[in-house]
Amino acid sequence: MDIAYIPSPSHGVVHLGPIPLRGYAFCIIIGVFVAVWLGNKRWIARGGRPGTVADIAVWAVPFGLVGGRLYHVITDYELYFSDGRNWVDAFKVWQGGLGIWGAIALGAVGAWIGCRRRGIPLPAWADALAPGIVFAQAIGRWGNWFNQELYGKATDVPWALHITSSTDGRVPGYYHPTFLYESLWCVGVGFLVIWADRRFTLGHGRAFALYVAAYCVGRGWIEYMRVDDAHHILGLRLNDWTAMVVFLLAVTYIVVSARLRPGREEVVEPDGDTPDGDAVDLDKKADSEADSKADDEADETTGKKFDGKKPDGKKPDAKTDTESDGPAQSKESVEAAKGEAESAKKV
Repeated sequence: MDIAYIPSPSHGVVHLGPIPLRGYAFCIIIGVFVAVWLGNKRWIARGGRPGTVADIAVWAVPFGLVGGRLYHVITDYELYFSDGRNWVDAFKVWQGGLGIWGAIALGAVGAWIGCRRRGIPLPAWADALAPGIVFAQAIGRWGNWFNQELYGKATDVPWALHITSSTDGRVPGYYHPTFLYESLWCVGVGFLVIWADRRFTLGHGRAFALYVAAYCVGRGWIEYMRVDDAHHILGLRLNDWTAMVVFLLAVTYIVVSARLRPGREEVVEPDGDTPDGDAVDLDKKADSEADSKADDEADETTGKKFDGKKPDGKKPDAKTDTESDGPAQSKESVEAAKGEAESAKKV
């Protein structure tokens, strides 16, 4: 008896003349655009400038792609460096194989560089981008569907994934669509972060940490269902151990950060960027604000404050009887001095 199932694409690439259009690459690209678009909206809502998220993404995305590929190649090195394998395949990103752990880790390095150049705090930028990143993951997982990879155990559920390819050790049949499970989980995590950010006014990187922790929970049980080859430690897949460690780190960060730096950043992007995009020197800005405050306090002490208007009939630098370069002289002392001078002449 036939059962309902999710069909797999017959191939994951369409050729437009000599140009190959790969479904996996399309999913990654669309995910990046969604992350930047949503991150930009959230950044502006927090007081940032339009375009800042995209400027920093120019650094974060390439670093993330390299990090994701490095993690995959290192943890599955036998796919590229064992007997009968071609090490050149390690560079063929379009065939699949991006580890999210490496992508986030090295992508954060790129984002740090971009944020430092713009003079903005990395945690605030990460909070704004967190939901967009996890939505991008949800879209990117459909690239695994195009490549017929990363499926779970055999099953006869109505939503089973029909694998038809027999390359690289695949066995055609019906399996749990773990790519779909993770995609749906990521969508749920994205909305969770948006809700929690509004409800609890998360700041200083806690929205990003919540995304990481929530994603790790789902990745743990989804990873356990997968049947593709992987390294095992004490009976658990390597990615299960990674998810547990990263989850504990994320939760610890949320707790410690909430105690040390409660609330949310009041300013996420300083004003006064130079036309060429160089970051404002925050130390100089702070000194300038301190000097201005000191001047205001001095004005309050003397009871005078220059309001930018000239006194009636006088220039701003005109000397008055009470304001002169030397000590103030009374009228009587001036007349006395004149009298002494005349007496001296007579003598």
